[in-house]
Amino acid sequence: MFKKIIVLTTILVFSATAIFAATYQVDPVHSQIHFTIPHLMMFKVRGEFTDYSGTVEVDDKNKITAASATIKIASISTREQKRDDHLRSPDFFNAAEYPTMTFTSTRFVQSGDTVTAYGKLTIRGTTKDVALTGKFLGVNTDPWGNVRAGLEATTTINRHDFGLSWNKALETGGVVVGDMVEIGLEVEAIKQ
Repeated sequence: MFKKIIVLTTILVFSATAIFAATYQVDPVHSQIHFTIPHLMMFKVRGEFTDYSGTVEVDDKNKITAASATIKIASISTREQKRDDHLRSPDFFNAAEYPTMTFTSTRFVQSGDTVTAYGKLTIRGTTKDVALTGKFLGVNTDPWGNVRAGLEATTTINRHDFGLSWNKALETGGVVVGDMVEIGLEVEAIKQ
C-alpha cells in the first residue's frame, strides 16, 4: 500500500509539472545570435549566426526552467565572404567536421526579470561550462494569437578553450585576433 501511495504521488507531481510547464520554440525570424571579437588589437569585428533552433521551458510562474540550442556553423556571417570561409575552415570552427555548436542548460537562477543560465556549451567537439546572464522579458500574445516568450543574455568566452586558436603576429606587436569573444542573444520563442 505504501509503495502505491509513493507511485501515485510521483505520477501526480510529474503530471502537475507537465501541465504547468510550457515549451517555447525559438523563432529565428525574430531572434539573433551574435558575437564580437577584437581585431588587430584595436578594432572589433561583429558577426552572427543565422541558422539555429532551440527551445525554452517556462513554468506557470514565468520562470525559465530549461533551454537548449543548436547553431549551424556554416551560417556564420561577418559580412565578409573571405573571412567567413576562413572561420568555417579547420583554422577555426572546422565546420566540415563539426557542423554545429550546442548549448544545453543545467540550471537557472532567476530573481525578478534577471536570469543567469548555467549550462554546457559545445564548440568543435569541446564542451565547457558557461553562464549567460540577462533578462527574461516576459510572455505576450501577438496579434495572431501566438503566445511568445522573450529573453536576452550575454556571456564572454575564451576562444582557445574551444580549440579556436589560429592567430598571426603583427609586426608592431600583438596579434590579429583577440582571445575573448563576447556572445549575445535576443530570443523570441513561440509556445507550442
